[in-house]
Amino acid sequence: MKHLVLGMTVAAMSAAVFGMPAITQDASYHVMADGRTLLGVPNMLNVASNLPFLAVGVLGLVAVARAEASRRWNAPYVALFAATALTTAGSMYYHLAPDNARLVWDRLPMTVGFAALLSAVIAERVGERFARMVFVPLLTISAATVWYWYASELAGRGDLRPYALVQFGSLAAVVTILALYRSPQRDTPYLVAGLAAYGAAKILELLDDPIFRIGHVVSGHTLKHLAAAGAVGCIAAMCWQRRDSVAHS
Repeated sequence: MKHLVLGMTVAAMSAAVFGMPAITQDASYHVMADGRTLLGVPNMLNVASNLPFLAVGVLGLVAVARAEASRRWNAPYVALFAATALTTAGSMYYHLAPDNARLVWDRLPMTVGFAALLSAVIAERVGERFARMVFVPLLTISAATVWYWYASELAGRGDLRPYALVQFGSLAAVVTILALYRSPQRDTPYLVAGLAAYGAAKILELLDDPIFRIGHVVSGHTLKHLAAAGAVGCIAAMCWQRRDSVAHS
């Protein structure tokens, strides 16, 4: 019954997204509130605020390095944290001179991260065998949605729907799995905290200009990067907790 509910949820999300008209990339997306050049770097704070992605990515990779000792299939977590670290370079590159071509390199590692997280949750709550089957296809399809979006923009018929489904659909699927399936490990608080932090990041992104207008110190987009890195940091903390458990067992 749980599998049926999960499958129906995924199908319903897909039908809802593709039932909408094609979504083009709004050019105003590239115009952010804080465009200040500091130390010779354009959009300095939006660029520099990507560094925490590198930090949490590396910390996560170190934590899952004990995969052999724990006898756990950690490929999804390796992909998640590696993608997070690569987001640092991709997002920095984009924010130095925002446009669609550079946005590809910002979004590409992120989509891999969404698919990797979903694969990890599937492995630990739904079934590892199934997760192993869908892991590579999920990562491949997710990455392909970015290239599809960019190709559609170049063709003059931009369509963000597949990318949106990967980002929001994968997270909605994670929430559904958390609600339906129990885990033998005490990881739910970490995952819930991570999802909440990412939700806060999206809100901060929407409030980019209003937040910057409060003293012109920091923008919502800069804070979005910090909150999103914090979301992955929750998953890294979960993996470190497991690492410590293995070390003391």
